[in-house]
Amino acid sequence: MKKILPIFLLVLIIIYPIKTYAITSSGKGTIVMDIDSGRILYEHDSNSERLIASTTKIMTFLVALTYARDKLDSKVTVGEEVLKMYGTNMYLSIDEELTLRDLLYGLMLRSGNDASVVIATYVAGSIDNFVYLMNEEANKIGMLNTIYKNPHGLDEETKNYSTPYDLAILTRYLYLNFPEYKEIAGSKYYDFKSNQKSYSLTNRCKILFDYKNITSVKSGYTPSAGRALVSTATNGKLNLLIVTLDDDEMYENHQNLYEYFFKNYDNYLLLDKDKFRLDKSLFTNYYIKNSFTYPLRKDEVGIIKTKIIVNDKKSNILGSIKFYLNNKEIHEENIYEYKNEIKENNNLFTKIGKFFKNIFN
Repeated sequence: MKKILPIFLLVLIIIYPIKTYAITSSGKGTIVMDIDSGRILYEHDSNSERLIASTTKIMTFLVALTYARDKLDSKVTVGEEVLKMYGTNMYLSIDEELTLRDLLYGLMLRSGNDASVVIATYVAGSIDNFVYLMNEEANKIGMLNTIYKNPHGLDEETKNYSTPYDLAILTRYLYLNFPEYKEIAGSKYYDFKSNQKSYSLTNRCKILFDYKNITSVKSGYTPSAGRALVSTATNGKLNLLIVTLDDDEMYENHQNLYEYFFKNYDNYLLLDKDKFRLDKSLFTNYYIKNSFTYPLRKDEVGIIKTKIIVNDKKSNILGSIKFYLNNKEIHEENIYEYKNEIKENNNLFTKIGKFFKNIFN
């Protein structure tokens, strides 16, 4: 249930002192983000580029869904690309046949390096072509400090770099646009059969079993990158994501951070499209298309400010309402002109008249 915050438009609200909170994380880079609004609730060195190990596979997942979403149940044949893979694998065999969906489960639950190159070859024709698509997608969604050189995250020959912020952007994009991500990356187990053998996969990320609020998770590790973890969680009110890179206590950190922000933040309804009212001296026939909710601490509720912007140009957009927190704009919602439509009389006699009119026509 979202909490409703009454807003008195065009009235300055008294600013109360803001409390500071001590939050710690052992990760060399950390970010906590609200998925729905995109608000960053906490960050520490979140824009420094670091090796990202198998969290690379989150982008591999996105490219596969972007270019082959309609082929999830198509058969894929394993080729010689798996011979060079080491580390965590599904242990696929050459000429083995399984579906793209099976490979994606192997990619996320088992963190199969062999699955990543089979997916890459199937989707793009070659690993090089797939890596090109990975970087294209990264640029497209705003991952400006990320570079991919392979689809798996092994970093002895080629190296993938990103930041906690960029990985949060990626995870949020997947979470909001591809329900398959939560379905697969949030699964504890997955059993299936190929044409050669049976598989029984268990998710390698123990936080999925230890913390009930987790909705998706992907970990990574190499000696050079250290331990990395990208996860999402919900308490029914807030949907949060956390990224920590080079973090020896990643599971404990994620759980502690989730507990802290679930306890101290709540979603507030700042704008209700069905109850939106303004002074008649501004506009008469108007409406807004969307309601607006935002995660806030209790001490932040009283310092939200609003401002009405009037559009001087002739347009069906009369203006907008802007929301500010600590003098920073957090949202803008357009105000549209409402034009009355003449509703046709659709009683029984009118319908009969239309019926005969259509016949004669």
